[in-house]
Amino acid sequence: MLRIRSSVTVAFSCFEFEASQRSHREDKRQIMKAVQFDEVGGPEVLELRDIEQPTPGPGEVRVRVAASAFNAADNGMRAGFLPIPIALPHVPGYDVSGTVDALGEGVHDLEIGDAVIGFLPMEHDGGAAEYVVAPAESLVHAPTSIPLADAAALPSVSLTAWQALFDEGRLERGQRVLIVGAGGVVGKYAIQLAKRAGVQVVATASPRSIEAVRAAGADHIIDHTVTELLDGLDDRVDVLLNLAPIEPEQFADYVAGVRDGGTVVSTTAFMATPDDASRNVQASTVFVLPNRERLGELVSLVDAGVLTVEVTRRISLSELPSLHAEASHGRIAGKVIVVP
Repeated sequence: MLRIRSSVTVAFSCFEFEASQRSHREDKRQIMKAVQFDEVGGPEVLELRDIEQPTPGPGEVRVRVAASAFNAADNGMRAGFLPIPIALPHVPGYDVSGTVDALGEGVHDLEIGDAVIGFLPMEHDGGAAEYVVAPAESLVHAPTSIPLADAAALPSVSLTAWQALFDEGRLERGQRVLIVGAGGVVGKYAIQLAKRAGVQVVATASPRSIEAVRAAGADHIIDHTVTELLDGLDDRVDVLLNLAPIEPEQFADYVAGVRDGGTVVSTTAFMATPDDASRNVQASTVFVLPNRERLGELVSLVDAGVLTVEVTRRISLSELPSLHAEASHGRIAGKVIVVP
């Protein structure tokens, strides 16, 4: 009987030890706040949750998030009508700023404590969380002339403007560009970048945004609420950049304002970009691509005072579902960042 009791006692003690060790391991797991969705759908699929803090793998870093930025594509991916192959559950917010918190194997050009910004791979978890793991190659050092949280508003929109103007539009010094929908965030970056390159800028705007478009540097502004665009043009342009959700027929009409051999560029991927083969006017649709070197240049332009980073609203993680609901009913004016 004594031996039996001893065996039972030993077995029970082993069970207690294993349970204690398991509990200790669970306690060591770091938990963070994040906004996630398990399925595509309306804004109601977004939930603020406690999830496990991610660990960086080879070539990755973990960033303590200062802010992420809301983009229209976040709304499209959540709703399921933007064909980005995300894995579920998914954390939105592919534009991010923050501080490097941990390094994965093989990362040599960033250090713990570095302030960074990045345009993260859209199919991976984003920055609507307290921490995010990102490929080191997606990150650059943050601008030093503005608050770190505000810098989250820079990456994808400024890259979109650059790629539309110069990679697709092939604009050169002395040429003319017409920017339709210049009052939006991308439009104002495009104006500033075009002026820096010595390009003359014609821009359309509404009374609400005319002063902001003028402040960005537009040479000539057409108030599209009172003047037909082609009537307001004094000469043809080399590049037409459309950033507005206009009707396809109207867009096709605007091609008449482009010189022979010019280019029509659009970021409105939901409709075809028109061309005019009879005059060798080419068409291109832009979907922003990551470019670490270019993003680093854009940061330098911010610190040089050439680019102004726009932030119009700052919200918390808990307010993100409401922002998505707002976006589902119309475009979000200005640039919104999400501060955890």
